[in-house]
Amino acid sequence: MLILGAKGFAKEVLEVFRQTNLSEKVAFYDDINSMGEFLYDEFPILKNKHDVKNYFSQYGNNFTIGIGNPKLRYTLFEKFTEIGGKLVSCISSKAIIGSYDVEIGRGTNILDNAILSNSTSIGEGCIVYYNVTITHDCEVGNFVELSPGVILLGACKVGSFSQIGSGAVILPKIKIGENVIIGAGSVVTQDIPDNCVAVGSPAKIIKSLAPLI
Repeated sequence: MLILGAKGFAKEVLEVFRQTNLSEKVAFYDDINSMGEFLYDEFPILKNKHDVKNYFSQYGNNFTIGIGNPKLRYTLFEKFTEIGGKLVSCISSKAIIGSYDVEIGRGTNILDNAILSNSTSIGEGCIVYYNVTITHDCEVGNFVELSPGVILLGACKVGSFSQIGSGAVILPKIKIGENVIIGAGSVVTQDIPDNCVAVGSPAKIIKSLAPLI
């Protein structure tokens, strides 16, 4: 398994593979930061496409994304798919996943103690961090980041490329648009349109964002 990134979130993804005894052939990719050849003196850090192609030919072409920013995650998804990679999910054995009508898109990372109720859906390339709770009938788009302790209450929707800050609560049936940032600790009590930042309790829009291209 190739993990894109070798800092921060990538280290947490590694722990999920260790829990499931799948860390033996794990390698990382980082062509930006100045790092050595190995992470934790054990896992190779690849630094260019040539190294990646060699790795894919030896160990298979599965990769997952160990970087948080939704837009960057999507860019990396496109880049590594073009060279033959296959984006796959990484789901902690300590997460609680409902038994009925749960959809999890490829490439989504779900960490310890996350809870997904029945009748929930999560798109491709998302991050569901520690202690996130997603209750019944919630829908999460593609490449969304749900930070630690986020709570999504019944039938709310979160649009693609949005980031929900740590400890934020989204009330039932609320719709959050695409490319939205919800500040940490916010309580969202009304719908939030595309391309903006909202913070507070109740959350209020404080800034517009450039639309996704």
